[in-house]
Amino acid sequence: MRRDTDRTHREIREESGSDRIEGRNAVIEAFRSGRTVERLYIQSGPREGAMNTVLREADKHGTTVRYLPKDKLDKMSETGRHQGVIAVLSAYHYAELEDVMDRARQKGEDPFLLLLDGIEDPHNLGAIIRTANLVGAHGVIIPENRAVGITATVVKASAGAVHYTPVVKVTNMVRTIEQLKKEGLWFVCADMDGTAMTQLNMRGPIGLVIGAEGNGVSRLVRENCDMVASIPQKGEIDSLNASVAAGVLAYEILRQRTQ
Repeated sequence: MRRDTDRTHREIREESGSDRIEGRNAVIEAFRSGRTVERLYIQSGPREGAMNTVLREADKHGTTVRYLPKDKLDKMSETGRHQGVIAVLSAYHYAELEDVMDRARQKGEDPFLLLLDGIEDPHNLGAIIRTANLVGAHGVIIPENRAVGITATVVKASAGAVHYTPVVKVTNMVRTIEQLKKEGLWFVCADMDGTAMTQLNMRGPIGLVIGAEGNGVSRLVRENCDMVASIPQKGEIDSLNASVAAGVLAYEILRQRTQ
């Protein structure tokens, strides 16, 4: 018994920096989207509903399952809301720009990308990826530095969308914009001092740029955008949460693309 406990503690330490996702629905989506789940940690005790679905998927894919008491899962959890299941995945594979452009070509659609200029809150990143999937965006682009990457919290906040909408990590956002302009894309960035979004033509190949929480879009990135869009507001506060702003503008783009 002591030897098994020591092994569990060692695994927890070794996997503290691994690619993991937490929560029943997020784990089910990972299985169904084709991600490789190397190991599942399941809370000991009675299981029903979605947890049985998790176990059926694990059995179907031949995934190793370990049963642990709640206190050990709590120590492993990055989100604090594991719902009794933590999955250890093969490393997350970021897409390439060409993958995203191919995705648009294969669908016969004008490219629609979301570029995130320094989002640091994993909940915001997850929510934006979820929105990107819902509006039919072909990919999300994030910077390599000074921004959050794909973590367990991001996966959970995305409600599984991260398994369907490719995420590209780039070293320089300005150079990426310049490269994509050569592919025919136009770029619109969000800023409260811009033109009302409903007055802009955002059809065709487009990249929507959302700035960091608090600081907004950086100067160099903004200077390389073709349009600056604002969201009409009537309240007393002067700004929206980054993920909310991304959602509003993304749906305006979707509305224009489907008219």
